[in-house]
Amino acid sequence: MQSEFPSTEALAVVYVEDDDRIARLLAKYLESHGVRVTLARDAAEGLAAVLRERPDVILLDVMLPGGTDGLTLCRGLRERTAAPIVMVTARHEEADRVMGLEGGADDYIVKPFSSRELLARIRAHARRAAGKVGPKACTHRVGPLSIDTASMAASLHGTALALTTYEFMLLAALAERAGRVMTREQLVDLVRGSADEAFDRSIDVHISHLRQKLGDDSRNPRFLKTVRGVGYLLAAGTD
Repeated sequence: MQSEFPSTEALAVVYVEDDDRIARLLAKYLESHGVRVTLARDAAEGLAAVLRERPDVILLDVMLPGGTDGLTLCRGLRERTAAPIVMVTARHEEADRVMGLEGGADDYIVKPFSSRELLARIRAHARRAAGKVGPKACTHRVGPLSIDTASMAASLHGTALALTTYEFMLLAALAERAGRVMTREQLVDLVRGSADEAFDRSIDVHISHLRQKLGDDSRNPRFLKTVRGVGYLLAAGTD
């Protein structure tokens, strides 16, 4: 039977999930579409699998056995890898999604979910992480900031910034439009491709992370400024 998606390069995914039935069913589906899946049942196995396999994308359940939950593991993984992390969970409250994003996750999908949608998200995150989508290859310079979209590298005063894929894409979108106010919806659309896939506070969380990495004072930011009731802008005259 012909795949419902066009063929692409094989992707490697680590899926940390303690429910064997769910894990094996999803792994079977993903593998039938060319995704190589490594399963792990708890945080210790998950960390070891990620460090060993160096996957393109990490799927991570929030509720894990053994004393270390998915949110804690997510924070630990984010210190070790820039690979996109997708939280997979039954929790659907906005506060839970914000906690996942604040812990370093790039995306959040709630059970029950469509396997087809999850596959599409995995592929989208992998393409984005590989620099195969987003703005055309170029270098944006905004004051002491330099953003190279070809190598997906950013620096401040010549010092490299350790950004996640989502953070880089967000900064690149703002840098390309430096000095212009961008609404949350516009930023979601530019970074993710669909405003329906995110919620306003997700952008707020990522902006907060970017400010921390830029050394910005959240009360009086020099780079990433908030336009109350509208959105954000990257100051064009930063020095």
